[in-house]
Amino acid sequence: MNEEVINKVSNKINLKEYQIKNVINLLNEGATIPFIARYRKELTGNLNEEELRLIETEYNYAVNLKTRKDDVKRLIDEKGMLTPEIIKAIDDAEKLSEVEDIYTPYKEKRKTKGTEAIKLGLEPLAKIIMTLPNKSRDEIAKDFLNEQVKTIDDAITNAGYIIADWISDRPKYRKYIRNYYWYNGIVKGKLKKNAVDENKIYEIYYDFEQKITHIKPHQVLALSRAEKEKVITYSLSVDSKKVIEYLNNEVIGNKKSPLIADMQEFINDAWKRLLEPSLERDIKAELFDNASEFGIKEFGNNLENLLLTPPIKGQVVMGFDPAFRTGCKLAVLSSSGDVLEIGVIYPHEPKKEVDMAEKIMLALIQKHNVKIIAIGNGTASRESEAFVANLIKKYNLDVKYIIVSEAGASVYSASPLAKKEFPDYSVEQRSAVSIGRRLQDALSELVKIDPKSIGVGLYQHDLKQKELDEELGFVVSKVVNKVGVNLNNASESILSYISGLNKSIIKKILDYRKKKGIIKSREELKSVEGNDKAFEQSAGFLRIFNGDNPLDKTNIHPEDYNIVNKILSDNNIDVNLVGTDNMKNMLDNLNSKSILENYNLSSEKWEMFKNNLVNGVIDPRDEIKQMELRSDILTIDDLELGMSLEGTVRNVTAFGAFVDIGLHDDALIHISKMSKNFVKHPSEILKVGDIIKVNICGIEKEKGRVNLSLIEE
Repeated sequence: MNEEVINKVSNKINLKEYQIKNVINLLNEGATIPFIARYRKELTGNLNEEELRLIETEYNYAVNLKTRKDDVKRLIDEKGMLTPEIIKAIDDAEKLSEVEDIYTPYKEKRKTKGTEAIKLGLEPLAKIIMTLPNKSRDEIAKDFLNEQVKTIDDAITNAGYIIADWISDRPKYRKYIRNYYWYNGIVKGKLKKNAVDENKIYEIYYDFEQKITHIKPHQVLALSRAEKEKVITYSLSVDSKKVIEYLNNEVIGNKKSPLIADMQEFINDAWKRLLEPSLERDIKAELFDNASEFGIKEFGNNLENLLLTPPIKGQVVMGFDPAFRTGCKLAVLSSSGDVLEIGVIYPHEPKKEVDMAEKIMLALIQKHNVKIIAIGNGTASRESEAFVANLIKKYNLDVKYIIVSEAGASVYSASPLAKKEFPDYSVEQRSAVSIGRRLQDALSELVKIDPKSIGVGLYQHDLKQKELDEELGFVVSKVVNKVGVNLNNASESILSYISGLNKSIIKKILDYRKKKGIIKSREELKSVEGNDKAFEQSAGFLRIFNGDNPLDKTNIHPEDYNIVNKILSDNNIDVNLVGTDNMKNMLDNLNSKSILENYNLSSEKWEMFKNNLVNGVIDPRDEIKQMELRSDILTIDDLELGMSLEGTVRNVTAFGAFVDIGLHDDALIHISKMSKNFVKHPSEILKVGDIIKVNICGIEKEKGRVNLSLIEE
């Protein structure tokens, strides 16, 4: 572990050195972030998952940066050109891009006008010109004429190409101009000639200008995509006169020479031909990287909140996958998610067998005592909602319905996992099952799908895919471990996100479960896994209900069972009271100060023990408001300006939030309608899954659009 790196990371992210050291040590020992966050709070100073990941990311970057600095020093030294000034510049660099700028002049160059001029033997002439002597062009260039360089103009011009390379490669100039770009540059979007944008998706970028300092991440992503689709020319501009003025001052200064005019030409060439296109590429790349990082975080936040959707417990649910021609597929699921019956109805065009569809639906509802219908939000969703609402009203059924996002359902339904799970079902039937299960337990169902297919991001296909995969994988792992899983019915998909488990251990668990029926204790799991480290990392996140040990359903780790049992035993408290009011009453009577002293516990550890002993199963989703269930349809014609109603936040973006208020399409709350105070990002106010009261502030019937506000007018 590098002390210098630790110190730099500590200063950069404003955390103590001991925290960074302990976290890196734990990670190097094979501990996972979820395990460290929950069970090693004393070592980390109570850091959460995001802070732990930040330490890991920044430490790795700092190590890579130091390694590259050492490499660059070595490479320059091998050329015999390493000086104390260069060493200091490299040591002071805070980004890899700064190190590369320093190394640029010493790299083996690709073929350029400058390298070709060097081959002509004109490098000495270029060096003479750089000194701006008080001599004429003829005087300094005549000795360099030969068969290949026939005139004074040829010699001066080609020497100028070498000088342009030197100016372009100078780290000091690049750094200054890069900063000048960032603070003074303009982002421009122009409609390309003969561009095709039928739906005018990029209309606001046809003639777009914005300062780089004010450009929003979603605007950068939109411009990048529009450029890729050949609709928009996306460019950066800066005041060239100011840049040229800076370079003239640096290169020429107050010197007098007959070569001043030539040098000014070389500076202009260095700027227009080399520096401007190179720095524009660099800055556009950095703008994209920043926008992508922002978009990835936004996607991750939305995904986390979606995965934490509270499950509908103890209810028989019907999954309803809408369609026209092929019929609506139905899947009745038990309260535990088992498929009770599959069906298909044709209430819409072209068959429009409404009476038969009603009979089939009624029979299924009555036979299985269905209480909730989950309707997918894809094709024919609006018509299906009308059919279901009419059925409930017509027969006065004690049934509610809800519209469920289908995003990714088709991906899952056609996947090898779905085929393995339901080999005898069609793709559409599997989709109906998935839609129903999403309502019963969104987390358990959505982990079966590539997170990118869940549809809570913006410009997700334009984002950096490797980083997106890493972020979404981290988010899913964080949520799965925060919630925990029932070891005896957890799927392979959800187990793959549990701390410490890998494919081979998961296979052992599933094979053992298949053979034995159920696992009765976490201790039994130790022999199944056959790996002490895996057991340490995973055990606390794997719950066992109605097993041999009441502590196995809690978040208390088996490594703490002895101390917990001793506290209970010493105070005559039966461990079987876990999760009861009696346990709460008995623990409330204990003297916490004595407990901490007698058993050498931190207050955080004791509070964690108490919380789990009192509650038994702690599920963070229980704290979140349930989704709104409906029994009647709402249309845009039912709305009036100023009307207030409840809605569920479906997606949060940089410019606003999309809210399901019961219409076919989600309505938008623009960021400007979220608060009377300044809002930097909608996530400060809302998150996916929030149940909120909104006011109708705009209705565009012809476009089917509704605008909402959180501000009471």
